Amino acid sequence: MNPTRRILATAVAVAAATLVLPAPAWAQTDAAWPSRPIKWVVPFPPGGAMDVIARTLGEKAARELGQAVVVENRPGAGGNIGADYVAKQPADGYTIMVTSIGMATNRALYPKLTYDPVRDFAPISLLAVVPNVLVVNAANTSDRSVKDVVARAGKEPGKLTYASAGNGTSIHLAGEVFASMAGVQMTHIPYKGSGPAVTDMLGGQVDLMFDSITSARPHIQSGKLRALAVTTARRSPALPDVPTVAEAGVPGYEVSPWFAVFARMGTPPEVIARLNKVLNDAMKQPETLRKLESVGAEPIGSTPQELAAHLNRELERWGKLIQQRNIRAD
Repeated sequence: MNPTRRILATAVAVAAATLVLPAPAWAQTDAAWPSRPIKWVVPFPPGGAMDVIARTLGEKAARELGQAVVVENRPGAGGNIGADYVAKQPADGYTIMVTSIGMATNRALYPKLTYDPVRDFAPISLLAVVPNVLVVNAANTSDRSVKDVVARAGKEPGKLTYASAGNGTSIHLAGEVFASMAGVQMTHIPYKGSGPAVTDMLGGQVDLMFDSITSARPHIQSGKLRALAVTTARRSPALPDVPTVAEAGVPGYEVSPWFAVFARMGTPPEVIARLNKVLNDAMKQPETLRKLESVGAEPIGSTPQELAAHLNRELERWGKLIQQRNIRAD
């Protein structure tokens, strides 16, 4: 499997639920699936890349399946509130979850997790990766490369600060992996979300950030933030001239925030198979590609088996790092 598959990231659902209407469909019997609307749970608030992915693919799925798709935001506790909700729904294919890398990190971050990411969920498909990008304030620093950052951090251990959207987020973990692999000490400054972290980045209150490409790209394009490297194994089409962290001086570095779809464990295999086909077909459509590119998302897709194997690898990787670095959720 290539590096992109191995990692496995903004339209807003404007209330607790947003209806995606289907195009006309073939006649169905009451026993056929789906015979009623399907609920797609997004365990994060409106406003991020996950919403654009969920809504874009939800619309395509609704057209293909002939039923409405309801995109419902159930945010809180790093995605755990939404995941707990889905884990307690009937395993009938009418409630599925579009979620993120938190599916692999939260088991180590939250000691009293109310669900198990493997036991309680049936994998359907990886969807996309949305790279993080190492950025600095262009007006406040002369750093122009990863090597510059490493050199500065090495001279004054602990003085360099990096912002994140909160403890245990992919933005935070990207910084932890960087510090560990580069052999430097930096001070983590957690915020309640990417927005306030970026605000302080722009104001010069923190030195650097491994922000999502979705929120960082407009500030990079305006010249306010300087992009030094992307965190994925290969360069991002959204920032093709920006090297990877591995290319730029930390060999082997890779943090690839991913998005995927899961159903309740026990969902009929034929339902899983049909959803997998619908989603993977949708991710090949030009309209879908354009929409995902607008938030820096790179569609990848997978089989359910590939997602299951990927999740197990990620659980092992992040579990070890979180324990070694003594990371706890906010």
